[in-house]
Amino acid sequence: MAYVQFPSRLFPVRGMNATRFVRMRFSLALLLSAILLENAPRVVQAGDPPSAPPAANKANGFGVEEKSDRLILTHAGKHVADFVFRDDKIRRPYFANVHAPGGLPVTRRHPPIAGADATDHDTMHPGIWLGFADISGQDFWRNKGTIEHLRFIDKPKVADGHVQFATESRLLSADGAEVCRLTGRWLLTSRPSGWLLIWDATFRSDDRDFTFGDQEEMGFGARLATPLTEKAGGLIVNSHGQRTAAKTWGQPAAWCDYSGAVDGRRGGITLLAAPTNFRESWWHNRDYGVFVANPFGRAAMKQGDKSTLVVRRGEPFRLRFAALLHDAADYQPEAAYQDFLEQLKQ
Repeated sequence: MAYVQFPSRLFPVRGMNATRFVRMRFSLALLLSAILLENAPRVVQAGDPPSAPPAANKANGFGVEEKSDRLILTHAGKHVADFVFRDDKIRRPYFANVHAPGGLPVTRRHPPIAGADATDHDTMHPGIWLGFADISGQDFWRNKGTIEHLRFIDKPKVADGHVQFATESRLLSADGAEVCRLTGRWLLTSRPSGWLLIWDATFRSDDRDFTFGDQEEMGFGARLATPLTEKAGGLIVNSHGQRTAAKTWGQPAAWCDYSGAVDGRRGGITLLAAPTNFRESWWHNRDYGVFVANPFGRAAMKQGDKSTLVVRRGEPFRLRFAALLHDAADYQPEAAYQDFLEQLKQ
């Protein structure tokens, strides 16, 4: 505790008249008051949100800052993406305004800007997401059902050059009934090919069975930045060497890369499906910028009979996908996929 003692009597100051002396004492008093207020402890009222500084923000590393509705992810102080876990319009978690390592925006701006971005499906294609048009008959793609954020199981942290965090959510039907619970785990790390974002999801219900239906809009998706889309001169290629949205749509593949160029600078996103998933993914790819790894929609993707996956009560059901964010001139998606497999082992 600091103590300040003022003299109890005035002493004459040579060369200073009375008026100037009074003004000087008044200025000193104001300065002292400002210093005491700056260093006084903050009084926290009940219900105030906690003041959470960024988990880390090293000069050359990742940083994460928690807000009431999102995490702001940065690298070397520059914006990487927002992870949004609460949104009244988009009722599922997603990453928005995503950038590649060199700063190139690789997802469509969210919300999109009319005249600069395509504005279709703005509440369905926010950036990078995991969505399902049919879980036990409920639509979590078109925001009729809700994937409600409950809590962070593992608080966001930066360690060993990556960001990681985990959440618990519950899937609610349109009338508010719980369908199942979801544990989501995320890892954002720097790799030789770019930035790798792994999305690890485990679904479970201890009360009831639930089902994944057969729909086109099911799985792990991304919406590419408008200048990078096939309509703007971009290209989709899959792990079998097939090219264009039309020729890769509905086809099975381990990965698909969607990229384009802006001012001669190429970049994009590779979506990767883990080989440990219950089934290889078919791909819902469009020339306007959306592409989705879909292991569920066998009939919807014109690959066979209608598919229904039943998850029994008390049993976990796990899916793992990743997005590789890239803007290097020598980028090779095949190398990125092999590196992803090594990361899964770790």
